[in-house]
Amino acid sequence: MGRIRENFEVEGKKYWTLFDSGARNTYIIKDIANNFPVFRLKKPEAVNLGGKLHNVLNDCRLEGTISGYDILTHARVLGEIGTDEEGKKIEILLGALTMQEWGIRLNLEEEKLDMSHYPKEFIEF
Repeated sequence: MGRIRENFEVEGKKYWTLFDSGARNTYIIKDIANNFPVFRLKKPEAVNLGGKLHNVLNDCRLEGTISGYDILTHARVLGEIGTDEEGKKIEILLGALTMQEWGIRLNLEEEKLDMSHYPKEFIEF
């Protein structure tokens, strides 16, 4: 499991993001989600994250950039995610499914993102 932190940028605003290959889904805190289109889930979803059980009621659409690359995904809205190893509040947790979709890989040795697999086009079969 690898974890790297960087900003997710939207219209000049930066949101502290933890890239966590051990998490399947992407999450965002409620305070930040209010800046994006939010959708109510038809059925609440229970999520166990960070040793806490969360009741997810909303999903939101995230559209911005990471390291200058355009990213479009969705995130489950939580009251809080927690803090990183330095005590900084995590605003977005980017999970494995989003990283896979956008070719984001974690370079753990250098503690940075590898965007060399970012798709230039999507080929659908």
